[in-house]
Amino acid sequence: MIRVGIVGATGYGGRELLRLLLAHPGVEVVAVASTSASGEAVGEVLPAFRKLCGLHFETFDADSLAARCDAVFVGVPGGQSMAPVAALRAAGARVLDIGADFRLKDPALWLQYYKKEHTAAGLLPESVYGLVPFYREALRGAQLVAVPGCYPISLIVPLRPLLDAPLGATPIVADSVSGISGAGRTLNEAFHYPEMNENLKAYKLGVHQHVPEIEQELLNRVTVQFTPHVAPLTRGILSTITVRPEREFDPAPYYAAYADEPFVRVLGPGALPEVKHVRASNYCDFGWHHDRRTGNLLIVSAIDNLVGGTAGMALQCLNVMFGLDESEGLRFGGMTP
Repeated sequence: MIRVGIVGATGYGGRELLRLLLAHPGVEVVAVASTSASGEAVGEVLPAFRKLCGLHFETFDADSLAARCDAVFVGVPGGQSMAPVAALRAAGARVLDIGADFRLKDPALWLQYYKKEHTAAGLLPESVYGLVPFYREALRGAQLVAVPGCYPISLIVPLRPLLDAPLGATPIVADSVSGISGAGRTLNEAFHYPEMNENLKAYKLGVHQHVPEIEQELLNRVTVQFTPHVAPLTRGILSTITVRPEREFDPAPYYAAYADEPFVRVLGPGALPEVKHVRASNYCDFGWHHDRRTGNLLIVSAIDNLVGGTAGMALQCLNVMFGLDESEGLRFGGMTP
């Protein structure tokens, strides 16, 4: 039995992670830490977990967590996990950070896009990017895992196998639409019901913090024009990717690399995914279409931002790290209707 702890279990990503871990037959959740809820019962703060979790939230203590846990998940807002992760690693814990702080290998890019100095840059070389299809072997011995961002997963999965295809030099255009839960639990007027109901908007054009992460994991071989949108959905991401190749090519042979991947579903030409088919699951679905009028290759992908884009990917990483079947605790389809 793998003993795990969660730091920051009251946020949306942390809650979803707790839900998955409590149902995992090979995992025991032994500790949950939260600054805002320390001392309170999990079932009182998060009523969905009544009769499922008898723990109380505790104050963060790196040494205590490291002594009791085989692995610790950190689920705090971006820019706030550097200190707890550094403390946990100093105490000898294996850590999976579901935030952004250890994804970028270049601290100068962190400063540019997150507008703050990286205070634990010494840990970046040991951090393993937690996108399982590409880093499975490195994850087996990882001591620090940076779980990918949700937008990046929706783009990297369909694009990375195509890096050796004749993509051309034109920047790849990616338009992604996310549910509101992607903005996190912190109150923000822009995401209140009267502001978002019957609304759809783009934001952070050209400066979104996931741009360097996406290009890093596309091996800096392509330029990506990324435009995120938020829609009045609770969860899910649908991404439309426009590639201007040098010439028309068949993507199918490149995607054969995913044949044995448990959570990548290649739908094929003309078959387009929908958010409802991946909701609350760990799957990434994608298909494509050649627009012969324009010469563009259009790829559409769908993930659930809280499972396939956060908690589910984190749990898949944990399974790999500890030699379990990597689909353990994740064998369920999309929640529809």
